[in-house]
Amino acid sequence: MIPVRHKFSKWLTAVAVIVAAFVVGTGAVNSTHAAKTYGPDWSKYQGAYGTYARKDDKFVVSQIGGYYNGSFVPQSTYPTQIASATAAGKYGQTYIYAEFSTRAQADEMLAYYLPKVQTPKGSVVALDVESGSPNTDAVNYALQKVKDAGYTPLLYGYKSFLTAHLDLTSLAKTWPLWLAEYPDYQVRTEPDYNFFPSFDNVQVFQFTSTAKAGGLDENVDFNGLMSSGYNGRTTASDGKTTVHPATTTPAIEAGQQANNTAKRDLKAGDVVKVNLGATRWETGQGIPSWVRGKTYTVSAVSGTRVLLGGIMSWANRSDVEILATTSVPSVSSGSTYTVQSGDSWWSIAYKYGMSMYTLASKNGKTINSVIHPGDVLRVSGTSYSSVASHTYYTVRSGDSFWSIASKYGISIYTLAANNGKSIYSLIYPGESLYIR
Repeated sequence: MIPVRHKFSKWLTAVAVIVAAFVVGTGAVNSTHAAKTYGPDWSKYQGAYGTYARKDDKFVVSQIGGYYNGSFVPQSTYPTQIASATAAGKYGQTYIYAEFSTRAQADEMLAYYLPKVQTPKGSVVALDVESGSPNTDAVNYALQKVKDAGYTPLLYGYKSFLTAHLDLTSLAKTWPLWLAEYPDYQVRTEPDYNFFPSFDNVQVFQFTSTAKAGGLDENVDFNGLMSSGYNGRTTASDGKTTVHPATTTPAIEAGQQANNTAKRDLKAGDVVKVNLGATRWETGQGIPSWVRGKTYTVSAVSGTRVLLGGIMSWANRSDVEILATTSVPSVSSGSTYTVQSGDSWWSIAYKYGMSMYTLASKNGKTINSVIHPGDVLRVSGTSYSSVASHTYYTVRSGDSFWSIASKYGISIYTLAANNGKSIYSLIYPGESLYIR
Protein backbone atom coordinates (compact mmCIF):
# COMPACT_ATOMS: atom_id res chain seq x y z
CA MET A 1 0.00 0.00 0.00
CA ILE A 2 1.40 3.41 -0.95
CA PRO A 3 1.66 5.70 2.08
CA VAL A 4 -0.06 9.05 1.84
CA ARG A 5 2.41 11.92 1.59
CA HIS A 6 3.40 13.36 4.91
CA LYS A 7 1.14 16.38 5.21
CA PHE A 8 2.40 18.33 8.19
CA SER A 9 2.86 22.00 8.94
CA LYS A 10 6.27 23.27 9.92
CA TRP A 11 5.23 26.86 10.64
CA LEU A 12 8.30 28.64 9.36
CA THR A 13 8.98 32.17 10.55
CA ALA A 14 9.76 33.48 7.07
CA VAL A 15 8.25 36.82 6.11
CA ALA A 16 6.46 37.52 2.84
CA VAL A 17 8.67 38.85 0.08
CA ILE A 18 8.48 39.16 -3.67
CA VAL A 19 8.37 35.70 -5.25
CA ALA A 20 11.13 36.48 -7.71
CA ALA A 21 13.54 37.14 -4.87
CA PHE A 22 13.12 33.54 -3.70
CA VAL A 23 13.86 31.92 -7.04
CA VAL A 24 17.44 31.57 -8.19
CA GLY A 25 17.48 30.51 -11.84
CA THR A 26 20.31 28.01 -11.97
CA GLY A 27 20.19 24.55 -13.53
CA ALA A 28 17.60 23.26 -15.98
CA VAL A 29 15.18 26.17 -16.24
CA ASN A 30 13.18 27.36 -19.21
CA SER A 31 14.02 31.05 -18.93
CA THR A 32 11.72 32.05 -21.81
CA HIS A 33 8.67 31.85 -19.53
CA ALA A 34 8.30 34.95 -17.39
CA ALA A 35 4.82 34.41 -15.91
CA LYS A 36 4.22 31.86 -13.17
CA THR A 37 1.76 29.03 -13.87
CA TYR A 38 -0.27 26.71 -11.69
CA GLY A 39 -1.14 23.02 -11.70
CA PRO A 40 -2.00 20.05 -9.46
CA ASP A 41 -0.08 16.87 -8.89
CA TRP A 42 -2.01 13.59 -8.90
CA SER A 43 -1.67 10.09 -7.53
CA LYS A 44 -4.21 7.26 -7.52
CA TYR A 45 -6.24 9.21 -4.95
CA GLN A 46 -7.35 11.60 -7.71
CA GLY A 47 -8.80 8.73 -9.77
CA ALA A 48 -8.27 7.62 -13.35
CA TYR A 49 -8.80 11.08 -14.85
CA GLY A 50 -7.71 13.46 -12.11
CA THR A 51 -9.37 16.62 -10.88
CA TYR A 52 -8.72 20.37 -10.82
CA ALA A 53 -9.17 23.29 -8.46
CA ARG A 54 -8.20 26.27 -10.65
CA LYS A 55 -9.58 27.35 -14.02
CA ASP A 56 -6.12 28.49 -15.13
CA ASP A 57 -4.17 25.31 -14.37
CA LYS A 58 -1.57 24.81 -17.10
CA PHE A 59 0.18 21.60 -16.03
CA VAL A 60 -0.35 18.30 -14.23
CA VAL A 61 2.27 16.09 -12.54
CA SER A 62 1.13 12.46 -12.28
CA GLN A 63 2.67 9.72 -10.16
CA ILE A 64 3.87 6.80 -12.28
CA GLY A 65 4.48 4.73 -9.15
CA GLY A 66 6.59 4.26 -6.07
CA TYR A 67 9.86 2.57 -5.21
CA TYR A 68 10.39 1.51 -1.59
CA ASN A 69 13.92 0.20 -1.07
CA GLY A 70 13.50 -2.58 -3.61
CA SER A 71 9.70 -2.83 -3.81
CA PHE A 72 7.73 -1.46 -6.76
CA VAL A 73 4.18 -0.10 -6.49
CA PRO A 74 3.13 1.18 -9.92
CA GLN A 75 0.08 3.41 -10.21
CA SER A 76 -2.46 2.06 -12.69
CA THR A 77 -4.03 5.54 -12.88
CA TYR A 78 -0.89 7.09 -14.37
CA PRO A 79 -1.48 6.46 -18.12
CA THR A 80 -5.13 7.54 -18.02
CA GLN A 81 -4.22 10.64 -16.02
CA ILE A 82 -1.60 11.63 -18.61
CA ALA A 83 -4.12 11.00 -21.39
CA SER A 84 -6.70 13.07 -19.50
CA ALA A 85 -4.26 15.95 -18.97
CA THR A 86 -3.41 15.92 -22.68
CA ALA A 87 -7.10 15.92 -23.56
CA ALA A 88 -7.60 18.94 -21.30
CA GLY A 89 -4.73 20.85 -22.91
CA LYS A 90 -2.40 20.63 -19.90
CA TYR A 91 1.33 19.95 -19.89
CA GLY A 92 1.58 16.42 -18.50
CA GLN A 93 4.62 15.66 -16.33
CA THR A 94 5.75 12.65 -14.26
CA TYR A 95 6.97 11.92 -10.74
CA ILE A 96 8.24 8.83 -8.93
CA TYR A 97 7.82 8.32 -5.19
CA ALA A 98 11.48 7.52 -4.57
CA GLU A 99 12.61 5.81 -1.36
CA PHE A 100 16.19 4.69 -2.04
CA SER A 101 19.64 5.08 -0.53
CA THR A 102 22.18 3.58 -2.94
CA ARG A 103 23.23 3.90 -6.57
CA ALA A 104 22.21 0.27 -7.12
CA GLN A 105 18.69 1.04 -5.93
CA ALA A 106 18.60 4.12 -8.16
CA ASP A 107 19.54 1.92 -11.11
CA GLU A 108 16.84 -0.60 -10.24
CA MET A 109 14.16 2.05 -9.74
CA LEU A 110 14.88 3.93 -12.95
CA ALA A 111 15.39 0.82 -15.08
CA TYR A 112 11.84 -0.12 -14.10
CA TYR A 113 10.07 3.23 -14.39
CA LEU A 114 11.82 5.24 -17.12
CA PRO A 115 10.72 2.88 -19.94
CA LYS A 116 7.14 3.32 -18.71
CA VAL A 117 7.10 7.14 -18.79
CA GLN A 118 4.16 8.34 -20.90
CA THR A 119 5.08 12.02 -21.03
CA PRO A 120 7.25 13.30 -23.93
CA LYS A 121 11.02 13.30 -24.07
CA GLY A 122 12.33 16.40 -22.36
CA SER A 123 9.42 16.43 -19.93
CA VAL A 124 9.88 16.57 -16.17
CA VAL A 125 10.55 13.34 -14.29
CA ALA A 126 10.62 14.34 -10.63
CA LEU A 127 11.97 12.22 -7.79
CA ASP A 128 9.75 12.52 -4.72
CA VAL A 129 12.24 12.13 -1.87
CA GLU A 130 10.38 12.53 1.40
CA SER A 131 10.96 9.32 3.37
CA GLY A 132 13.57 6.67 4.09
CA SER A 133 17.30 7.35 4.37
CA PRO A 134 18.42 9.08 1.17
CA ASN A 135 21.99 10.29 0.68
CA THR A 136 23.45 13.00 -1.50
CA ASP A 137 25.50 10.74 -3.77
CA ALA A 138 22.61 8.40 -4.61
CA VAL A 139 20.17 11.27 -5.25
CA ASN A 140 22.64 13.15 -7.43
CA TYR A 141 23.35 9.92 -9.35
CA ALA A 142 19.63 9.26 -9.91
CA LEU A 143 18.92 12.79 -11.12
CA GLN A 144 21.81 12.51 -13.58
CA LYS A 145 20.38 9.23 -14.90
CA VAL A 146 17.02 10.93 -15.47
CA LYS A 147 18.81 13.64 -17.46
CA ASP A 148 20.84 11.08 -19.42
CA ALA A 149 17.58 9.33 -20.37
CA GLY A 150 16.40 12.52 -22.07
CA TYR A 151 14.11 13.94 -19.39
CA THR A 152 14.22 17.04 -17.19
CA PRO A 153 15.19 16.04 -13.63
CA LEU A 154 13.50 17.68 -10.64
CA LEU A 155 13.96 16.98 -6.91
CA TYR A 156 10.79 17.14 -4.78
CA GLY A 157 10.52 17.15 -1.02
CA TYR A 158 10.05 19.07 2.20
CA LYS A 159 12.92 21.42 2.96
CA SER A 160 13.33 20.17 6.54
CA PHE A 161 13.56 16.51 5.43
CA LEU A 162 15.88 17.17 2.50
CA THR A 163 18.29 19.37 4.46
CA ALA A 164 18.35 16.83 7.30
CA HIS A 165 19.40 13.99 4.97
CA LEU A 166 21.14 15.62 2.00
CA ASP A 167 23.63 18.32 1.12
CA LEU A 168 20.82 20.24 -0.54
CA THR A 169 23.00 23.27 -1.18
CA SER A 170 25.31 21.30 -3.46
CA LEU A 171 22.42 19.50 -5.18
CA ALA A 172 20.63 22.81 -5.85
CA LYS A 173 23.68 24.07 -7.76
CA THR A 174 22.93 21.49 -10.45
CA TRP A 175 19.31 20.41 -10.09
CA PRO A 176 16.08 22.42 -9.82
CA LEU A 177 14.01 21.96 -6.66
CA TRP A 178 10.29 21.45 -6.08
CA LEU A 179 9.63 22.18 -2.41
CA ALA A 180 6.46 21.81 -0.34
CA GLU A 181 5.25 23.86 2.64
CA TYR A 182 1.72 24.46 3.96
CA PRO A 183 0.49 26.86 6.64
CA ASP A 184 -2.57 24.68 7.42
CA TYR A 185 -5.12 22.37 5.82
CA GLN A 186 -7.70 24.97 4.92
CA VAL A 187 -8.91 24.97 1.32
CA ARG A 188 -6.75 27.46 -0.60
CA THR A 189 -5.96 27.99 -4.27
CA GLU A 190 -3.43 30.81 -3.83
CA PRO A 191 0.03 30.51 -2.25
CA ASP A 192 0.78 31.97 1.15
CA TYR A 193 4.34 33.17 0.61
CA ASN A 194 4.83 33.64 4.36
CA PHE A 195 5.46 29.89 4.27
CA PHE A 196 7.66 29.77 1.21
CA PRO A 197 10.60 27.36 1.85
CA SER A 198 13.29 29.79 0.70
CA PHE A 199 16.30 28.09 -0.89
CA ASP A 200 18.47 28.35 -4.00
CA ASN A 201 16.97 27.11 -7.27
CA VAL A 202 13.40 26.55 -6.08
CA GLN A 203 11.53 26.36 -9.38
CA VAL A 204 8.22 24.88 -8.18
CA PHE A 205 6.39 25.49 -4.88
CA GLN A 206 3.73 23.06 -3.63
CA PHE A 207 1.72 25.40 -1.43
CA THR A 208 -1.24 23.27 -0.31
CA SER A 209 -2.52 19.72 -0.04
CA THR A 210 -6.12 20.96 0.06
CA ALA A 211 -6.73 23.06 -3.03
CA LYS A 212 -10.25 21.68 -2.79
CA ALA A 213 -12.26 19.84 -0.17
CA GLY A 214 -11.19 16.21 0.00
CA GLY A 215 -7.56 16.96 -0.79
CA LEU A 216 -5.61 18.03 -3.86
CA ASP A 217 -2.00 19.24 -4.05
CA GLU A 218 -1.57 22.53 -5.91
CA ASN A 219 1.70 23.99 -7.18
CA VAL A 220 3.08 27.17 -8.68
CA ASP A 221 5.84 27.00 -11.31
CA PHE A 222 7.89 30.19 -11.39
CA ASN A 223 9.92 29.86 -14.59
CA GLY A 224 8.09 27.52 -16.97
CA LEU A 225 9.85 24.30 -15.98
CA MET A 226 6.52 22.47 -16.10
CA SER A 227 6.18 23.15 -19.83
CA SER A 228 9.34 21.12 -20.52
CA GLY A 229 8.95 18.55 -23.29
CA TYR A 230 6.35 20.58 -25.17
CA ASN A 231 6.50 22.98 -28.09
CA GLY A 232 3.88 25.26 -26.60
CA ARG A 233 0.10 25.18 -26.52
CA THR A 234 -2.58 26.85 -28.64
CA THR A 235 -6.15 27.89 -27.90
CA ALA A 236 -8.76 27.84 -30.67
CA SER A 237 -11.56 30.35 -31.11
CA ASP A 238 -13.96 27.95 -29.37
CA GLY A 239 -11.75 27.95 -26.24
CA LYS A 240 -10.27 24.48 -26.73
CA THR A 241 -6.60 24.32 -25.76
CA THR A 242 -4.18 21.85 -27.36
CA VAL A 243 -0.65 21.07 -26.19
CA HIS A 244 2.10 20.19 -28.66
CA PRO A 245 4.42 17.50 -27.22
CA ALA A 246 7.94 17.15 -28.56
CA THR A 247 7.43 13.37 -28.87
CA THR A 248 4.40 11.14 -28.49
CA THR A 249 3.40 8.12 -26.40
CA PRO A 250 0.30 5.89 -26.29
CA ALA A 251 -1.19 7.96 -23.45
CA ILE A 252 -0.57 11.20 -25.32
CA GLU A 253 -2.15 9.72 -28.46
CA ALA A 254 -5.23 8.74 -26.46
CA GLY A 255 -5.44 12.24 -25.00
CA GLN A 256 -5.02 13.87 -28.40
CA GLN A 257 -7.79 11.68 -29.77
CA ALA A 258 -10.12 12.97 -27.04
CA ASN A 259 -8.89 16.54 -27.55
CA ASN A 260 -9.61 16.27 -31.29
CA THR A 261 -13.15 14.95 -30.73
CA ALA A 262 -15.71 17.67 -31.36
CA LYS A 263 -18.33 18.13 -28.66
CA ARG A 264 -21.03 17.54 -31.26
CA ASP A 265 -19.64 13.98 -31.50
CA LEU A 266 -20.00 13.26 -27.77
CA LYS A 267 -21.58 9.85 -27.16
CA ALA A 268 -22.60 7.57 -24.31
CA GLY A 269 -19.53 6.02 -22.72
CA ASP A 270 -17.26 9.01 -23.22
CA VAL A 271 -15.74 10.57 -20.10
CA VAL A 272 -16.12 14.31 -19.48
CA LYS A 273 -15.09 16.84 -16.87
CA VAL A 274 -17.57 19.46 -15.71
CA ASN A 275 -15.90 22.83 -16.24
CA LEU A 276 -15.04 24.86 -13.15
CA GLY A 277 -16.89 27.80 -14.68
CA ALA A 278 -20.16 25.90 -15.23
CA THR A 279 -23.03 27.43 -13.27
CA ARG A 280 -26.40 25.87 -14.21
CA TRP A 281 -27.81 22.54 -15.32
CA GLU A 282 -29.91 22.44 -18.45
CA THR A 283 -32.94 22.19 -16.16
CA GLY A 284 -32.11 25.59 -14.67
CA GLN A 285 -30.88 24.58 -11.21
CA GLY A 286 -27.47 25.68 -10.03
CA ILE A 287 -24.58 23.23 -10.38
CA PRO A 288 -23.16 22.34 -6.92
CA SER A 289 -19.52 23.26 -6.34
CA TRP A 290 -18.59 19.63 -5.62
CA VAL A 291 -19.58 18.66 -9.18
CA ARG A 292 -17.33 21.19 -10.90
CA GLY A 293 -13.90 19.85 -11.83
CA LYS A 294 -15.00 16.21 -11.44
CA THR A 295 -15.28 13.61 -14.19
CA TYR A 296 -18.32 11.59 -15.21
CA THR A 297 -19.18 8.97 -17.78
CA VAL A 298 -21.80 10.15 -20.26
CA SER A 299 -25.01 8.10 -19.99
CA ALA A 300 -26.89 9.72 -22.86
CA VAL A 301 -26.76 12.64 -25.30
CA SER A 302 -29.77 14.57 -26.53
CA GLY A 303 -29.10 17.54 -28.80
CA THR A 304 -26.86 19.90 -26.86
CA ARG A 305 -27.62 18.12 -23.57
CA VAL A 306 -25.34 15.55 -21.93
CA LEU A 307 -26.63 13.24 -19.18
CA LEU A 308 -23.94 12.63 -16.57
CA GLY A 309 -23.90 9.11 -15.16
CA GLY A 310 -24.23 8.57 -11.42
CA ILE A 311 -25.74 11.96 -10.63
CA MET A 312 -28.14 11.68 -13.61
CA SER A 313 -28.14 15.39 -14.34
CA TRP A 314 -28.30 17.09 -17.74
CA ALA A 315 -25.46 19.50 -18.53
CA ASN A 316 -24.98 21.58 -21.64
CA ARG A 317 -22.16 20.13 -23.69
CA SER A 318 -20.54 23.58 -23.71
CA ASP A 319 -20.07 23.14 -19.94
CA VAL A 320 -18.09 19.90 -20.17
CA GLU A 321 -14.69 18.93 -21.51
CA ILE A 322 -13.99 15.58 -23.18
CA LEU A 323 -11.27 13.65 -21.37
CA ALA A 324 -11.62 10.15 -22.86
CA THR A 325 -13.48 8.54 -25.73
CA THR A 326 -14.58 4.93 -26.08
CA SER A 327 -12.51 4.26 -29.20
CA VAL A 328 -8.83 3.39 -29.45
CA PRO A 329 -6.36 3.67 -32.35
CA SER A 330 -6.40 0.84 -34.86
CA VAL A 331 -3.71 -1.84 -34.71
CA SER A 332 -2.79 -4.85 -36.76
CA SER A 333 -4.43 -8.15 -35.90
CA GLY A 334 -2.39 -11.04 -34.65
CA SER A 335 -1.91 -13.35 -31.68
CA THR A 336 1.54 -12.17 -30.58
CA TYR A 337 3.32 -8.88 -30.07
CA THR A 338 7.07 -8.21 -29.91
CA VAL A 339 7.98 -5.72 -27.19
CA GLN A 340 9.60 -2.52 -28.44
CA SER A 341 11.80 -0.07 -26.56
CA GLY A 342 9.60 2.19 -24.40
CA ASP A 343 6.69 -0.28 -24.25
CA SER A 344 4.84 -0.99 -21.01
CA TRP A 345 2.08 -3.39 -20.01
CA TRP A 346 -0.39 -0.52 -20.30
CA SER A 347 0.73 0.72 -23.73
CA ILE A 348 0.60 -2.78 -25.26
CA ALA A 349 -2.75 -3.61 -23.63
CA TYR A 350 -4.15 -0.30 -24.88
CA LYS A 351 -3.22 -1.11 -28.48
CA TYR A 352 -5.16 -4.37 -28.33
CA GLY A 353 -8.16 -3.20 -26.33
CA MET A 354 -7.21 -5.36 -23.34
CA SER A 355 -6.80 -4.82 -19.62
CA MET A 356 -3.11 -4.76 -18.70
CA TYR A 357 -3.95 -7.26 -15.95
CA THR A 358 -5.44 -9.63 -18.54
CA LEU A 359 -2.42 -9.19 -20.80
CA ALA A 360 0.03 -9.93 -18.00
CA SER A 361 -1.98 -12.95 -16.83
CA LYS A 362 -2.20 -14.29 -20.39
CA ASN A 363 1.60 -14.37 -20.40
CA GLY A 364 2.02 -15.91 -16.95
CA LYS A 365 3.18 -12.63 -15.42
CA THR A 366 1.89 -9.75 -13.29
CA ILE A 367 1.92 -6.04 -14.13
CA ASN A 368 4.95 -5.76 -11.83
CA SER A 369 6.94 -8.13 -14.05
CA VAL A 370 9.64 -6.51 -16.15
CA ILE A 371 9.35 -6.83 -19.93
CA HIS A 372 12.25 -6.30 -22.31
CA PRO A 373 12.58 -5.27 -25.98
CA GLY A 374 12.37 -8.44 -28.06
CA ASP A 375 10.08 -10.33 -25.66
CA VAL A 376 7.17 -11.97 -27.51
CA LEU A 377 3.83 -11.61 -25.72
CA ARG A 378 0.54 -13.32 -26.39
CA VAL A 379 -2.17 -10.75 -27.07
CA SER A 380 -5.88 -10.98 -27.80
CA GLY A 381 -5.55 -12.22 -31.36
CA THR A 382 -8.51 -10.01 -32.25
CA SER A 383 -8.37 -7.54 -35.11
CA TYR A 384 -9.21 -4.02 -34.00
CA SER A 385 -9.50 -2.47 -37.42
CA SER A 386 -11.30 0.62 -36.22
CA VAL A 387 -12.80 0.80 -32.75
CA ALA A 388 -12.56 -1.27 -29.59
CA SER A 389 -15.03 -0.40 -26.83
CA HIS A 390 -14.23 -0.32 -23.14
CA THR A 391 -16.79 -0.68 -20.36
CA TYR A 392 -17.13 1.85 -17.57
CA TYR A 393 -19.59 2.04 -14.70
CA THR A 394 -20.67 5.13 -12.80
CA VAL A 395 -21.03 4.43 -9.09
CA ARG A 396 -24.50 4.93 -7.63
CA SER A 397 -25.61 5.40 -4.05
CA GLY A 398 -25.53 2.03 -2.24
CA ASP A 399 -23.04 0.43 -4.64
CA SER A 400 -20.06 -1.59 -3.44
CA PHE A 401 -17.17 -3.34 -5.14
CA TRP A 402 -19.04 -6.61 -4.60
CA SER A 403 -22.33 -5.45 -6.15
CA ILE A 404 -20.62 -3.89 -9.17
CA ALA A 405 -18.28 -6.86 -9.71
CA SER A 406 -21.22 -9.26 -9.48
CA LYS A 407 -23.12 -7.23 -12.07
CA TYR A 408 -20.30 -7.65 -14.60
CA GLY A 409 -19.15 -11.13 -13.60
CA ILE A 410 -15.65 -10.17 -12.54
CA SER A 411 -13.67 -10.52 -9.32
CA ILE A 412 -13.90 -7.69 -6.79
CA TYR A 413 -10.11 -7.82 -6.62
CA THR A 414 -9.81 -7.35 -10.39
CA LEU A 415 -12.33 -4.50 -10.32
CA ALA A 416 -10.46 -2.72 -7.54
CA ALA A 417 -7.05 -3.27 -9.14
CA ASN A 418 -8.29 -2.04 -12.56
CA ASN A 419 -9.01 1.29 -10.89
CA GLY A 420 -5.84 1.59 -8.78
CA LYS A 421 -7.66 0.68 -5.58
CA SER A 422 -7.95 -2.15 -3.07
CA ILE A 423 -11.22 -3.78 -2.02
CA TYR A 424 -11.01 -1.69 1.14
CA SER A 425 -10.93 1.62 -0.77
CA LEU A 426 -13.97 3.88 -0.62
CA ILE A 427 -15.99 4.56 -3.76
CA TYR A 428 -18.38 7.44 -4.19
CA PRO A 429 -21.57 8.16 -6.19
CA GLY A 430 -20.61 9.74 -9.50
CA GLU A 431 -17.18 8.07 -9.63
CA SER A 432 -16.39 6.35 -12.95
CA LEU A 433 -14.92 2.84 -12.65
CA TYR A 434 -13.16 0.95 -15.45
CA ILE A 435 -14.70 -2.54 -15.80
CA ARG A 436 -12.89 -4.07 -18.78
